[in-house]
Amino acid sequence: MDDQLRLRPVGEDDLPLLDRLTSDPSATGEFAWFGWRDPGEFRRPWAENGLLGEDGGMLIVAKGAESLGLMNWRKIKTTRVSYCWEIGIALAPEAHGQGYGTQAHRLLAAYLFAHSLANRIQATTEVGNIAEQRALEKAGFTREGVLRGGGFRKRPVGGRGDLQHPPRRG
Repeated sequence: MDDQLRLRPVGEDDLPLLDRLTSDPSATGEFAWFGWRDPGEFRRPWAENGLLGEDGGMLIVAKGAESLGLMNWRKIKTTRVSYCWEIGIALAPEAHGQGYGTQAHRLLAAYLFAHSLANRIQATTEVGNIAEQRALEKAGFTREGVLRGGGFRKRPVGGRGDLQHPPRRG
């Protein structure tokens, strides 16, 4: 059996993993939990196009027969006539800390450069997601800046420095 890390198209058997990595707070981790999602979010587009399209797509990160997570990309228009790709990753918690993220980022970047006209691939991650920042840097990405408050983040209640909404009156 081939134990080399690879990217492959999403199969129907992978759909529960996609749901788990995007809808289960214990699997998404603190940096990718954005609330409950439509349980058919992946099944419908998978049935239509296998989650592969002109403006983006999704592939499974696999090692041998084991599905470890997903990589996705989407087209970002940069000028009137050009675009770049923005990529993302979600690995199962049991696959964290083994270098798979770095390898998967390299594989997807190589694939996108080989099969599109884009000359830029970018990724964004949370300021506190040090593991993802390191994986991206090891994969050859260069940090260009820090964007704070760019997206929804669950606000914790209680604890030092946390904001709480005042109680309603009347």
